[in-house]
Amino acid sequence: MSDRITLTGLRVRGRHGVYDFERENGQDFVVDAELELDLSRPARTDEVTDTVHYGELADRLAEIIAGEPVRLIEKLADRLAAACLADERVDRVRLTVHKPQAPIAHGFTDVSVTLDRDRDRDRDRDQDRDQDRDRDRDRDRDRDRDRDRDRDRFTPDAAADDARGDGSADAAGTGGEHDRSRGSR
Repeated sequence: MSDRITLTGLRVRGRHGVYDFERENGQDFVVDAELELDLSRPARTDEVTDTVHYGELADRLAEIIAGEPVRLIEKLADRLAAACLADERVDRVRLTVHKPQAPIAHGFTDVSVTLDRDRDRDRDRDQDRDQDRDRDRDRDRDRDRDRDRDRDRFTPDAAADDARGDGSADAAGTGGEHDRSRGSR
């Protein structure tokens, strides 16, 4: 698709950065957003409701920049790109966050991060994120189950059975003379 709406040089004060003074004092961030979408309908109808209203887009992006601080401009750029893709008409976005006042000890003109996001890749990334979350949840559940099992094995009653030597602790797999997993006692 070759239709684009481009918003260049949106300058908004934000409090993003790794250092405390960046969050306390704030600094200007400059954003460029290039949205790919089908503009044939608004070209026919001449209705602003059939396209992405770039004034409203600027408002949404400015609200994010001025809003909740993040440490990295990569994360800020990702949030801004997601806001652009929240409009179902947008197929792809190229978004650049410039940090012209970055705390760098040397002279420089600009520091920026550019992200390319599209609806399909965004969906794939969300699926990957969901899979990671599920894997983490399963790992946490397994760890909790193992912890509970170990706690049940080593209750005072199990320790007393083991001390009496009646084998009940061995039957539960909690130790004994020949428990190879824990070594000889």
